Amino acid sequence: MKDLKIFINLTRLNRPIGYLLLFWPCSWGLAYAYSLNKNIETFLFYIVLFFLGAVLMRSAGCIVNDIVDRKLDKKVKRTQGRPLAANLISVEKAFIYVIVLCGLAFCILIQFNFLTIFLGLASMTLAFSYPFMKRITYWPQLFLGLTFNWGIIMAWASLTDFLTIEIFLVYLAAIFWTLGYDTIYGAQDIIDDEIIGVKSTSIKFKSMLKKFVFSCYTTSFLILLVFFYFNMNSIYFLFPLLGFFTTLFYQVHIFDKRKPKTCMQAFKVNNFSGFYLFLTFLTFSL
Repeated sequence: MKDLKIFINLTRLNRPIGYLLLFWPCSWGLAYAYSLNKNIETFLFYIVLFFLGAVLMRSAGCIVNDIVDRKLDKKVKRTQGRPLAANLISVEKAFIYVIVLCGLAFCILIQFNFLTIFLGLASMTLAFSYPFMKRITYWPQLFLGLTFNWGIIMAWASLTDFLTIEIFLVYLAAIFWTLGYDTIYGAQDIIDDEIIGVKSTSIKFKSMLKKFVFSCYTTSFLILLVFFYFNMNSIYFLFPLLGFFTTLFYQVHIFDKRKPKTCMQAFKVNNFSGFYLFLTFLTFSL
């Protein structure tokens, strides 16, 4: 029972916001692709596969991140209790968990077409390089955006077996979305991160944090606006997109870098934002 609790804490399975933020972009890609491949059984089956894949890869990513950051985590109040930082589990055992989780994720990956398998394997470079970015650049949130939203392209390819410029527009919009919400998330640790020398956009733009996040969210919204305008041939797409933007603007309004709880509160709103955009894509694909 103790080992199970450690595993759950290590993989953050008790904090679903992480794997949901990895899953929602996948759902956008699937919903958009559904407009071209309206096989409902395949669509629903792939939704389940991508959800399970998101849970597995997010869990593996958390462990890798904690292995790399275990010494830094000891110095940050919010992360001191993580299993590796608190010496509750060995690095060797944590690596075994990573191998098992990645193995299970690979079993899911091979259910798709060759293009999707290739894209999935290609994403590993991003996934396993991200934990090191905070040591070398003030833009680790950008790398997280590149990594976390790769599922959009994979999901689209799984149903269509080809790539288009349009799906990369959605990918780009999602990157700016992630750049915004992870900057909010990172604002919780500005003081500790500056002390230990960790870099982030939260630190780089701390004097104008709300403006930076707002610019990221606005850019994401405008890219989606262009995408829907050229793909939906209707002005009605504007109304649900304004709803999506409202959820983003609300986050900018409520978070305060001096109050970590408000940062987490704003960050969690993105679960609804992601779900809302999934419904928007699905509605226009029906």
